[in-house]
Amino acid sequence: MTMQKALVLFAHGARDPRWAQPFQKLQKIAQTSLPDTAVELAFLELMEPRLPAVVAQLAEHGCTEISVVPVFLGQGGHVLRDLPPMIESLRTQYPKLSLHVSDAVGESPAVLDAIAAYCVSRI
Repeated sequence: MTMQKALVLFAHGARDPRWAQPFQKLQKIAQTSLPDTAVELAFLELMEPRLPAVVAQLAEHGCTEISVVPVFLGQGGHVLRDLPPMIESLRTQYPKLSLHVSDAVGESPAVLDAIAAYCVSRI
């Protein structure tokens, strides 16, 4: 079955493959919540797959709408400087693809509330 919508969780990447484990768990949780949507994980650097490769694969399989969610705590340099040119290049390469980018997850009050609740519960 071809999924027309996709959610791409975009993370930084690291040299140690164990670093990706929480992101892989997040991907599985999101996929369970969105059974009719492809949920993929992509990395900026140091790990594969990279965002351009994930978008290419999704487009090749007939996806028409992709939402990219930066799984970063804040809107730092990677989200503000590295991601926009990547997205613009992908929009040029795939003009029929609807490509949306969200703010970093750490900008969400709900995410910050969940993190704060976890931190407070450790006392």
